[in-house]
Amino acid sequence: MKYSLIILLVGMGLGLLGWQWLSADSDVESAASQLSLNPDVDPIPESAKVATLGAGCFWCVEEVFHQTPGVLSAVSGYMGDTEESAEYGVVSSGRTRHAEVVQVHFDSEVISFSALLDRFFELHDPTTLDSQGPDHGPQYRSVIFYHDDIQKLASEAKVRELNEAKKFSRSIVTEVTKAPDFYVAEDYHQNFARLNPGHGYLRNFLYPKLKKLGMIVPTGSGFSLLPKGSSIKGSSSKP
Repeated sequence: MKYSLIILLVGMGLGLLGWQWLSADSDVESAASQLSLNPDVDPIPESAKVATLGAGCFWCVEEVFHQTPGVLSAVSGYMGDTEESAEYGVVSSGRTRHAEVVQVHFDSEVISFSALLDRFFELHDPTTLDSQGPDHGPQYRSVIFYHDDIQKLASEAKVRELNEAKKFSRSIVTEVTKAPDFYVAEDYHQNFARLNPGHGYLRNFLYPKLKKLGMIVPTGSGFSLLPKGSSIKGSSSKP
């Protein structure tokens, strides 16, 4: 009798754990299914502020900002060189001055520029020169392109603050420079994480970042997973 009761209690405990796991998975999938395939607000309100930031692969940076409250739009593009060289095949060679960036329009009543910088510094490693994870070259450099003197001073102050607090084990190498013209990247780069869930690069480098930041991984019901071996509109396996 005693053993039967123990077995019953153990079974009930395992069943409860199983229900909790299934419930958690269901909640995650439900949340993922609610992500819009086109999260940008259109049209952008005239009151919106703009920031342009480079933190490695723009596929990853874009999705993090899409999930940041107060962000109205996040558009992948190139900044730092001429219009003629603003093309993925050229930029990815590392032979231009362009950086892969995301131009963010945000509601300053919901999120300040300083708070936006906090998100920027937590989504990548700002201590590695021209390198983020598996991506290497000046096009992947950590950079803040400021749009006015207020952003310039705020960016420089943020770098000093983080360095003095020893937030990172090494000194920050993030470039702070005046924003030149912004060139929108090719269509297949836009909203990439939403349109290509399950992509190998995203699984390896974006999804762990999203989980670390407590964000939703854009995969599950409501998204079409790519068949094995399929390509992405002619794009390479990484940005």
